[in-house]
Amino acid sequence: MTDGRIVADASAVLALLQGEAFTAFEPSRLVGAHINAVNLSEVLTKLYQTGLTAASAAAAMAVLDLVVLAFDETLAEDTARLRTRTRQAGLSLADCACLASALRLHAPAVTADRVWQKLDIGVEVITIR
Repeated sequence: MTDGRIVADASAVLALLQGEAFTAFEPSRLVGAHINAVNLSEVLTKLYQTGLTAASAAAAMAVLDLVVLAFDETLAEDTARLRTRTRQAGLSLADCACLASALRLHAPAVTADRVWQKLDIGVEVITIR
């Protein structure tokens, strides 16, 4: 059981910001969620690619009040181990960083990527649809 904390994957945050449908998860629960710095970079990159300015992207992120987790040496090592263990599922570095963060916090990971539910790595995975 967790203490209510969740770790958001970039896919979940982007789905919320882009107004996509959430059918299996209440999107308001993403407000105040934890996000790894690698995943935050992924979100910001996608926002910039859609034409948002840095100021507009920062304003969008401020509304979510996300808690940004540093990508430190230990988390880098944990992420690398997960990449090896999840290679067959085709997870990205950012995906593994999110999962490593969830492992560290003993919290569920929220994602739009359903393949995560097939992983047996000790992380509760919640999909948004």
